[in-house]
Amino acid sequence: MTKQSGAFRFQLLDERYAVVRLAPESSIPAWATSGRFFSITRTDDELSVVCRQESVPDDLTVSNDWSCLKLVGPFAFDETGIVASVTRTIADADVGVFVVSTYDGDHILVKVADLSTVTSALRGAGHLVGR
Repeated sequence: MTKQSGAFRFQLLDERYAVVRLAPESSIPAWATSGRFFSITRTDDELSVVCRQESVPDDLTVSNDWSCLKLVGPFAFDETGIVASVTRTIADADVGVFVVSTYDGDHILVKVADLSTVTSALRGAGHLVGR
């Protein structure tokens, strides 16, 4: 089954988020796991953390001021083009994204300063955006 276009529903999460880069051998810090949404990914190059901005210590490599739009799912793994169609709409509005995918769905992070532009673009494409 493919679902490359159509209306999707987004839930805007209330918190501000940060994207943090830690050394690849770092332990997972306790501050990274608070809140209703966080994501931790380890690679050979880094330990990447997405979490509530207010939880992050001051002395780290961090990108602050992200808003999170939860693409309400779940979606089956064989449904293709969902993230592509959404990010295409956002890219057409000249805004960059940071995407976090989970088993059941996707989270689209955009800078707080771009949120109004993004929500307008998504609504203009027929998507529903709410809290």
